[in-house]
Amino acid sequence: MHAPRLSPALRLAGLALCGVLLVSSGCYQVPVTGRAAVNMVSDEAVVKMSQTAFADLKKRTPLSRNQADQARVRQIGERLAKVAFWDVPAADWEFVVFDSPQQINAFAMAGGKVGVYSGLFQICHNDDQLASVLAHEIAHVAAKHVNERLSQDMAIQGGGLLVGGVMSTTGAGAIPANAVLNAYGLSSSITATGFDRGKEKEADHIGLIYMARAGYNPEEAPKVIENLEQASAGRVTPPAFLSTHPSYPERILQLLDLMPQALEIYQRSGQTRAPQLVK
Repeated sequence: MHAPRLSPALRLAGLALCGVLLVSSGCYQVPVTGRAAVNMVSDEAVVKMSQTAFADLKKRTPLSRNQADQARVRQIGERLAKVAFWDVPAADWEFVVFDSPQQINAFAMAGGKVGVYSGLFQICHNDDQLASVLAHEIAHVAAKHVNERLSQDMAIQGGGLLVGGVMSTTGAGAIPANAVLNAYGLSSSITATGFDRGKEKEADHIGLIYMARAGYNPEEAPKVIENLEQASAGRVTPPAFLSTHPSYPERILQLLDLMPQALEIYQRSGQTRAPQLVK
């Protein structure tokens, strides 16, 4: 069933209302980067919808039976969550590994629900490298990227979602479940695009600082990108300007630019240790 088309007048009114909200109480500051961002949706609603989606995903996707992998991801994730606490104080963190060897991927949802597909271990050769991926996903949550994405979708649609109920900031029913999954890039719909390149680069930045604060060697972060590039060799991928993710060299260069700051934080963390190789 298709949503009714908005008249030009209603679309203009929606855009105007979005503009008012942008200027008023919808702004927040992204941790670490300090970027000013916009959130026009209810934090509570996004968290509740995310928790519901995560619970459903656990029912539909088998969990890994490798208890060592489950414990390893949980231990690293909880250590990273501690350094992100003040940026996400109300999160109920949960870290699980899904049995999906073909998927080299991980994700995090508002409220602290983090999923790792078992294929990710193909490119993470030690704890520090795994920490860099988990820190990147935690960074998406800390930066409220899904809230920002939903807010942008509202503005693009000229207030369509706003008029349809998202303006109500109480209750998860105000936000369509599919809209939340699309924003995470986890929906099977062709509209599921996930986060844009700017948000992915910002998550790289924040994640690098988080892993350094937690005592994981930030120099391992670029190596994960290199491993991913090698694992992706021969696969059909879109050109960088069409991809929602930055190109591999672009991501590595940014990480190297931030490395002196990250290494200084890492050296002060008091938890310096050598990478533990996966056997």
